[in-house]
Amino acid sequence: MRKGAQAAAAWIGGVVLLLGMPLAGIWLAGASVTPYLQMPPRAVFVPHAPFSWPAFCGLGLLVGAATWPLARGVARGWLRHRRSDAPVSGFPWWGWAALVSGCGFWVLAWTRFSWFQPLQHHTFTPLWLAYIVAMNALAFRQTGRSPLTHRTGVFLGLFPLSALFWWLFEYLNRFVGNWHYVGADALGAGEYVARATLSFSVVLPAFVATRAWLAGRPSMWRELAGWKPVAAARPGLLAGAALAVAALGLAGIGIRPELLFPLVWIAPLAVVASIRAMTGQRTLLNDLGQGDWRRIAMSAAASVVCGFFWELWNYHSLDKWIYSVPFVDRFHLFEMPILGYAGYLPFGIECALAAELIGMTGGEAVEAGSRD
Repeated sequence: MRKGAQAAAAWIGGVVLLLGMPLAGIWLAGASVTPYLQMPPRAVFVPHAPFSWPAFCGLGLLVGAATWPLARGVARGWLRHRRSDAPVSGFPWWGWAALVSGCGFWVLAWTRFSWFQPLQHHTFTPLWLAYIVAMNALAFRQTGRSPLTHRTGVFLGLFPLSALFWWLFEYLNRFVGNWHYVGADALGAGEYVARATLSFSVVLPAFVATRAWLAGRPSMWRELAGWKPVAAARPGLLAGAALAVAALGLAGIGIRPELLFPLVWIAPLAVVASIRAMTGQRTLLNDLGQGDWRRIAMSAAASVVCGFFWELWNYHSLDKWIYSVPFVDRFHLFEMPILGYAGYLPFGIECALAAELIGMTGGEAVEAGSRD
């Protein structure tokens, strides 16, 4: 009981940090916190730095250096062992139904039929529900299993968790203003919260379904099973230091958002990982101590796949979001500047840590790789 109470206290402390430190930064900067708490957000009021070639090139080199070794390992594994990844089942009928309905909702999202006008604002969620079912069908075809069919209750639990999870990022974005929603200021607070919560609920289910599909191709990850071990000599001390730095960074985004905006994606990861380490809970990050990078790479890749479709389907939709990213806001793929996709890499790990809270560990790739 005492250990459980300590864990609960640690999580409450983490939530307080994530919610309170940005406001503390605003207060320290001598600004009013009121604009950051309005609902719905009425305007982007955070100033943004113009495009910078040195920043663009420097960040591009940093992202490339961090991702190239893992990407090379994934490519080598797939080229060497891809023949071992033959599907074990046919594509199920419910997968075909999801593909057909998804194509239909895509057409409705990108067109402006007069007869569909009353429902035009509501295409996001059904389109993503179709994606989620289709990805589960692809996972089922590959392995004979899927989160939806074999862990139905837990998988459905991802929907309310996802809504809470993404609301956190919406809150943090208020301090950096890297995206905003077209037409949000025309809605009342209640309608905005209801529509946004419904849309946010599909984030984690889409991620988990995509990861399950990727996990059904263990050859892609085999080269990363015995890779470079990363283990801390004093993990408790490291976790405490990371938590302190994350707290300072969260305060910093309220003071210098144009410089510290990447912390919107990095600080929650540091907070959650540190709390789990300090309370003795294992996560996919513990795999790194044994040199097993499979679940890390698989989670990042699943997030990038989801990110591609998020940005694609957003592009011509009526209800959409627009980006304004300091220093690198050029060379867009859909609405997103190309280097903005780097944010999906840590976001995938954050999605994985959130899914672990209800038992979705992503261990399918590890198990599949062990059987080969």
